[in-house]
Amino acid sequence: AGWFRRLLHKPKPSSVESLKSSHSASSSPSSSSSSSSAKSYRSFPGTSLATSSISMSPVSAVDISASDSPRWDKSYDVCICHSEGDMELVEELVSYLEGQPESFRCFLQLRDAVAGSAVVTELCNALQNSHCWVMLITPGFLQDPWCTYQMHQALAEAPMANGRTIPVLKDVDRKDYPRELRNIYYIYMALKEKSFRQIRDTVMRYLQELCQRSTKRME
Repeated sequence: AGWFRRLLHKPKPSSVESLKSSHSASSSPSSSSSSSSAKSYRSFPGTSLATSSISMSPVSAVDISASDSPRWDKSYDVCICHSEGDMELVEELVSYLEGQPESFRCFLQLRDAVAGSAVVTELCNALQNSHCWVMLITPGFLQDPWCTYQMHQALAEAPMANGRTIPVLKDVDRKDYPRELRNIYYIYMALKEKSFRQIRDTVMRYLQELCQRSTKRME
């Protein structure tokens, strides 16, 4: 399968400098268009982003891959929190994100954790060194104490929801949405391809806003 081969050949975080230089040589072809396509929606807390019709103001185009971008301050763009039973879907999502023109850097625990290191240590390091956290909330996620621990650790890193935590619901009723996340809007995964795009656009928007804030501080 092509996605699995791409997964095995993804650039490691240690090669950030080479990735950074390759991006700075030519701007990402999708960075300018993503600001118009990456629409964010607001409704009531604990509801799906896909069900509202009020759009926020778009973020102006920013090159998130420039050599001086604050994107490179962390090792990963996205950390994926998931249950073991959802591994196949998560691998598809990671392959999709890493295959984008921006080459999003994803942390996938079973692939990227350092052998011999403590599991909790690896998780905490990944959360601290990632810009965004995608939580794939499925029936398996809700039943797994380890997933609950991951969720709490991510919330401890950024208790004020500012776009870093991205809950994604799949095969879960709204009434079962974790209470800890009910001040954060979620993506409901009905069509996989559409949800993957929403996740990509949400990460892209956060990184663009991060770069904009950094630019304003320097002015």
